[in-house]
Amino acid sequence: MEEASLSSEQVPDSECNEIQKEEDGVMTELDYQNGLSEGRKEFVAPAVGMEFESYDDAYNYYNCYAKEAGFRVRVKNSWFKRNSREKYGAVLCCSSQGFKRVKDVNRLRKETRTGCPAMIRMRLVDSKRWRILEVTLEHNHLLGTKVYKSIKKMGSGTKRKSESNSDAEVQTVKLYRALVIDAGGNRGSNSNAREVGNFTDHPNQLSLKKGDTQAIYNYLCRMQLANSNFFYLMDLNNEGRLRNVFWVDARSRAACCYFSDVIYFDNTYLSNKYEIPLVALVGINHHGQSVLLGCGLLAGETTESYIWLFKAWLTCMSGRPPQTIITDRCKALQSAIAEMFPKSLHRFGLSHIMKRVPEKLGGLRNYDAIRKAMIKAVYEALKVIEFETAWVFMVQRFGVGDHEWLRSLYEDRVRWAPVYLKDTFFAGMSAARQGDILNPFFDRYVHKQTPLKEFLDKYELALHKKHKEEVLADIESRSSSPLLKTRCSFELQLSKVYTREIFKKFQYEVEEMYSCFSTTQLHIDGPIVIFLVKERVLGEGNRREIRDYEVLYNRTAGEVRCICSCFNFYGYLCRHALCVLNFNGVEEVPPKYILSRWKKDYKRLYIPDVGSVSVDATDRVQWFNQLYRSALQVVEEGVISLDHYNVALQAFEESLNRVHDVDDRQALPAFEESLNRVHDVESRQE
Repeated sequence: MEEASLSSEQVPDSECNEIQKEEDGVMTELDYQNGLSEGRKEFVAPAVGMEFESYDDAYNYYNCYAKEAGFRVRVKNSWFKRNSREKYGAVLCCSSQGFKRVKDVNRLRKETRTGCPAMIRMRLVDSKRWRILEVTLEHNHLLGTKVYKSIKKMGSGTKRKSESNSDAEVQTVKLYRALVIDAGGNRGSNSNAREVGNFTDHPNQLSLKKGDTQAIYNYLCRMQLANSNFFYLMDLNNEGRLRNVFWVDARSRAACCYFSDVIYFDNTYLSNKYEIPLVALVGINHHGQSVLLGCGLLAGETTESYIWLFKAWLTCMSGRPPQTIITDRCKALQSAIAEMFPKSLHRFGLSHIMKRVPEKLGGLRNYDAIRKAMIKAVYEALKVIEFETAWVFMVQRFGVGDHEWLRSLYEDRVRWAPVYLKDTFFAGMSAARQGDILNPFFDRYVHKQTPLKEFLDKYELALHKKHKEEVLADIESRSSSPLLKTRCSFELQLSKVYTREIFKKFQYEVEEMYSCFSTTQLHIDGPIVIFLVKERVLGEGNRREIRDYEVLYNRTAGEVRCICSCFNFYGYLCRHALCVLNFNGVEEVPPKYILSRWKKDYKRLYIPDVGSVSVDATDRVQWFNQLYRSALQVVEEGVISLDHYNVALQAFEESLNRVHDVDDRQALPAFEESLNRVHDVESRQE
């Protein structure tokens, strides 16, 4: 049987069934002068924990580092599996390592070996990536001197292989070059990056201060070593300078499984030219709180950079696109989303558009009147004809038909005006009501002049605070019952289902049912009935107005749809739909209108499928993901109370002992048993 691939920490080299091989690597000519000349690029040295997609990527990285440092690389040892001959370990060293045997000494050639200790030892690990396990950086000879060419004659076959290797190296260096430092302090790193984009015609680079890229590199490496489910990618331009960065921590990756149906792409800091060119992918959790799904630093607002970022995010998400993506109005973003998310519904954030009204229209005569007319058209129109009529009236009355911003806004109206978006699900991020705002995720943590190093510290602080808010909301939702304000059966029904914050929003709709004073039939077509619901609302100047809302009700299908489209915009039924259900003697909200994503036990009941239904018996990445999700469920349950915590902690300890004693196949059942035991505590308390 072919032996398994193991890391060096698991099996000492001496105990492996291995074939050891001494090799002389192809030595490439270097032509550096003594010392480091001004402006010369310097690669950050290899470090324990760096990972690469393949052996060739790791070799090319070390070879590039060697070229910049001023020495040549030789493959000292390689280890192969006995049956398959697959390489699973190697030691790369300085060409001056060791000493020639007496019989091999050629008096016509100058002796170049000095017993140099510089080397890296790497091995193929369980994730099928090559990881550096040991590093020696010190040399015992002069670096940076002109290295002579190898005078070894090559046959035609060897020559072709060398040329092929050279071509491969050129391609690999573009994205696998290690940290580069130039005189301006800009750096780039890709020590563990996977190639998700290669834009050779786009030479932009991140504009960072001296030491910033080293700080990024150190932070990402530290985070990944602390948690292997931390994911990051780095993109370099042809000169090896850092261009784009993407990362997502383990908790955000878990959140992606639950809350990536609707995402808001926040490029506020990039488009407004903040000190750090930060972008963020943001979702909404089961409490209506914003949750981070990924972060990035981009060289600029270009289609290429956005495509690179979305590819990186899809790699992390196993290729699953969002149902709806909300962004600022940006042509580059629009092109990137059309290419990367062709099946997703791309919408523009209404709050961003309305926020720019003072900036874009503030200089116009009659600005206040124009602003009021625009607000009326945007927020009060229930039908397309109403919006079109109100917009045309505004344009003609105030003579702003040739205003460029208004004209372009009208051309894009199907992507941002609520009246056109009633069939788009927003999960509360539509900002369809006046006053609704999509705030940046790092609001209050990032300001115009916040330096990158400070942000990296604040990043963890912000995530810790957000996670704490979610945990407290979980505990409050599960441990207490909300105060009921009416005798309506709908309120009682969903008080037992929804999380506390979502229930408060739904409860307000129940209360406002009493402002709807008339429900009448307009049209009947078989099982489908159109109702007219009249509601008293506050209009301009706090005057009471009566507004009509049409509601479709299908008795057979149990379907109810209001013209205000509250369900698609916010994820729960509106007062008008509830009035129609009540009018027809329906005492409970139909199940199709109770979204799982708002339930108290959503994370317990819903285990997202991030791949195939059955776990691949040979894919350790799938094992990790499944075990991680199962463990996360125990953690979520364990923070409900002290009793839950004690049971969960004990269950974890027992699970670990069982895994140590038996085969790995018992790990997942152990977690499932742990979760059942925590559930038992809750059942006993109830």
